Amino acid sequence: MEIGYKLAAEGFGPTELVRQAVGAEAAGFDFVEISDHFHPWLDNQGHSPFVWTVLGAIAAETERIGLATGVTCPTVRYHPAIIAQAAATLALLSEGRFTLGIGSGERLNEHIVGDGFPGDVAGRHRLLREALEIIRLLWRGGYRSYDGRYLKLSDARVFDLPEELPVIAVAAGGSGAAEIAAELGDGLFATEPRARLVATYEAAGGDGPRYAEVPMAWAPDEHTGARAALETSRWALTGWKVMSELPNPVNFEAASAAVREEDILEKFACGPDPQRYLDIAQPFVDAGFDHLVMQNAGPDPDGFLDFYRTELDGPMRKLTRQPA
Repeated sequence: MEIGYKLAAEGFGPTELVRQAVGAEAAGFDFVEISDHFHPWLDNQGHSPFVWTVLGAIAAETERIGLATGVTCPTVRYHPAIIAQAAATLALLSEGRFTLGIGSGERLNEHIVGDGFPGDVAGRHRLLREALEIIRLLWRGGYRSYDGRYLKLSDARVFDLPEELPVIAVAAGGSGAAEIAAELGDGLFATEPRARLVATYEAAGGDGPRYAEVPMAWAPDEHTGARAALETSRWALTGWKVMSELPNPVNFEAASAAVREEDILEKFACGPDPQRYLDIAQPFVDAGFDHLVMQNAGPDPDGFLDFYRTELDGPMRKLTRQPA
């Protein structure tokens, strides 16, 4: 079991994110994972720096901790050739500590370039498949071209390639993406404790790491933690079909207006009780995930890092898959 810390790029500026990553390394986390957004989910989150610059700074300021995107969409806002180059560079700067999390994206971030974002899941998966093929092609070295139905590459070469290429973990919310993860990725990434996703991934031949984000909101008391999560992270309860479709933070404000504190308490581990955090994490372990990302929406990042170091690190690593 490996345990990661989610860097909330929508909630903090770049300097603070680097500081938290250094703190996560000191607290004993195995890796940090950071989202790749252009917009925050909600306006009151207030941030969304360029993730690749932040990751480069983290690589320079840390020594041991792994780095991961959670996740990057390499199809509309970025061309996959750019991501192939960026990931290769970061792998070199971090001396092999980088994992490339890849997904089919959300309209929230991808619509901004005006090239259109597919309105159907199948279309997004076709784009994702071509993007992964291009990244893999460029990582073979030499000059490469690609003439796909949606994406093209013309006589391109990534000159700086690491000896050991980054692991690619592909995000899946359903069976189609889980099969793509097995075929063209090296690992699986998810946000829900769904055993069927892992089973589909493994049935399709996937045998790599399986990442999942565990929702929590540390605070000295349960109410304070839940209120902080409600203010900044209630969008997480809207479900993936909503999260992938809405174009701007104001839309998420409206879509999540009916979320209540009770709803947060049902889904998030809130407050100071370590057992609640283990209880929230257990279904992810039972579903087959072996890389758990602590996604803290509480108001005090430093308090959470200390709580993890003193109360959670050992018990979280001892979680094992329980019989069905």
